[in-house]
Amino acid sequence: MILISIALAVTPIAPIVKGTALPPPETAEGAVMAPITTLLDALTHKDGAAMLAVTLPEGSITAARVEADGSHSHKTLRWADFAAVIKPGGPRIVETLGTPAIEIDEDVAMVWAPYTVTADGTLSHCGYDHFDLVRSGGAWKILNITYSHRTTGCAPQ
Repeated sequence: MILISIALAVTPIAPIVKGTALPPPETAEGAVMAPITTLLDALTHKDGAAMLAVTLPEGSITAARVEADGSHSHKTLRWADFAAVIKPGGPRIVETLGTPAIEIDEDVAMVWAPYTVTADGTLSHCGYDHFDLVRSGGAWKILNITYSHRTTGCAPQ
């Protein structure tokens, strides 16, 4: 009989510290934030084509929701499907990020930031965004966004 032992490794690095300020645009961190800023602006202006320009088609956006009754759910859409539901009209949606934590390793980056969303100036929901980015052809593109979504305990960003 052969016994196989697997040890679970614990990362010896401390957790990501929440950032203290947005990075200047001319820095590596600023370059990572550029497609995120474009995507959020495209959401506000309901411009699905602009969203698709800064995302990778094989990626997706996933919402992990906590409802007012305490129930949990999640929904995932590919970028093309998400962009298709972004249409002119309706309330003006503005997503505001708090100070992000940004990690970069070669052509992979991760951004973690609190956010709030308003609809016509009224707080709609909040949570944390987790962006996965990949440098493709020299430009940063958003592969995935996974975000928490709740309607209680929201503070303005």
